This record gives sequence, C-alpha cells and structure tokens, in this order.
Amino acid sequence: MSIFDSLLPILFLIVLGTVLRWTQLVSSDVIEGIKKLIVSLILPSVLFTVFLDMEMKIAYLGLWLLVALICLGLYGLGLLFGKWLAPHHPWFPFLFTGFEYGMLGVSLFGGAYGMESVGYIAIVDLPHELFIWFVFAPMLMVRRDGRSNPSAILKMFVTSPVTLALSAGLVLNALGLAEIVKTAPVFSSFYATFKLLTVMVVPLILLVVGYGIKVQREGLGDVARLVILRYGLVVPAALLLNHIVIDGWLGLGAGFQAAFFILLILPPPFIIPLFMQKASEEEMAFVSNSLAVSTVISLICFSLYLIINPIV
Repeated sequence: MSIFDSLLPILFLIVLGTVLRWTQLVSSDVIEGIKKLIVSLILPSVLFTVFLDMEMKIAYLGLWLLVALICLGLYGLGLLFGKWLAPHHPWFPFLFTGFEYGMLGVSLFGGAYGMESVGYIAIVDLPHELFIWFVFAPMLMVRRDGRSNPSAILKMFVTSPVTLALSAGLVLNALGLAEIVKTAPVFSSFYATFKLLTVMVVPLILLVVGYGIKVQREGLGDVARLVILRYGLVVPAALLLNHIVIDGWLGLGAGFQAAFFILLILPPPFIIPLFMQKASEEEMAFVSNSLAVSTVISLICFSLYLIINPIV
C-alpha cells in the first residue's frame, strides 16, 4: 500500500465534510448530533480499549513529563507574546497552547497508521488531558468570569464520558484485569462492542472537521501572526525533541515519535469558544478564525510528515 493510499482517504473525508456544508446536504444540527455521539460514545470506546490494552513502561514517565512541560511552556509563551503582539486579543494565550487531540488527533493518527496504532498517541496525550482539565479549563474560567470554579471543573471531569472511559481502562489495566475483561463471558461482549464502535471514529470525526472549517478573510493578519509564531516554534521543537529526547534519551520507537509530532502540530483545543459567552464578536471571530486556519496548517504539516514517515 502506497503512502497516498493512507493519506488521500483522510483528505477526501475532510473535503467531503466541507462539501456537505456547502451543499447543505447535512444540516448543522445533524453535525452537532454526530459530535455528541463521538464525544459520548465513540471516542470513549476508543480510549477505554486503548488504555486497557496498553503496556505500561517506565519510559512513559519521561515522555509524560516532557509533554506536560511543553503545554505549560507554550501557555507561558502565549502570555508573553500576547502582550507584545496582540494586546487587544485577551484570548491569544489560549490559542498558543493545547492540542485538539479528541476531535482531530485520534482520527488523523488512526486513519494514517491504523486504529491498532492509536495507543501510541493516546499514551503521549495523557498528560495533555490532565493539563486541559486542571490548568487550561480553569484558566479559561478565570478569563471569562474573573475567577475559577474548582467544583465545576471537578464535576465536569468525573462526569465526562471521555475521562471516565480513559480512567476505567487505565485502572483495569493497572489491576491486571485486562485479560478478564477481554475473555470473561458478558465482559468480553462489551469489549467487542467497544472495538466495533472504534471503527467509526475516523470517518465521522474527519467529516465533522471538514464541515467546521470556515476561514474568514477579515482579521487574517492577526490570525496569521499567531499561527506563524505557534507553528514556527512547535514544528522545529517537535522534530528536535523527537531526535534528542524521544528517540535518544527515552529510546522510544517510531510510533511514539510520530505520535509526539502529530500531537504537537494539532490546532488549539476546539473547546475554547465554549467559554467565550462574554467575549466580543470581534474576539469570537478571531478565535474561530485562528482555530480554522490552525486546522488547515496542521493538516498540511501532517500530510508532509506522513509522506516522509509512512510507517510506525
């Protein structure tokens, strides 16, 4: 199978999603319903099975520390560069850190390297998930309300299907119960059902992503400065850290190197607009346009990387 047999179906699905919006063959309400299905059922199925099946290694601790430091470091740089380059855009720092793993990373990696390889990027992403829940989301609340709400964050965390599934997979794995879940009567049927659901994740997410890409010309100058600066930092950093740390110091193979690079070139989290109820229309447009342009750039970076690194 050639590299284009892996890459082109991914791009075709994204383009198809855009065509569905242009032709209005599918309404935005239907897309919102698909998003809810993905977040509440399909993505949790992927994460539960991935973390149930994963093999624990001590080297992951170094990897997780690196990813956590990158998330925190990018947020700090976002605060610094935001004051310098975009003092009129208070949401700038949130667009400089975080990665849209759930609604893009899983589908890109799974579509390119196969769903059986998604464990690589799921492992790499784990500290990023904690960063999103316990640093990023609270800071979004501070930006919106002037204060954080720890009880609200904790409630969202413990009731999220994604975090519940991830945690359940990790705990059962750590307790040595993975084989029982996969082989015992009834439990094995649930496991098989989850595995069937994982097959849906790539096409559905890519269609939704394509449907949602809307680049507006107005304000593109500010967006371009943000995107150029972000990707001008993360792309060289991902390549360098892959060579020195992931491969050199930690001795992790091509699968983890691909996962690390793809995670870092993903656009900022798509949840940002959910916290912008009090933001101006101008700022909403800036954030939405930044997410759209970043998504396009991430797809370009992903395509180039996949051409060079077709196998994990």
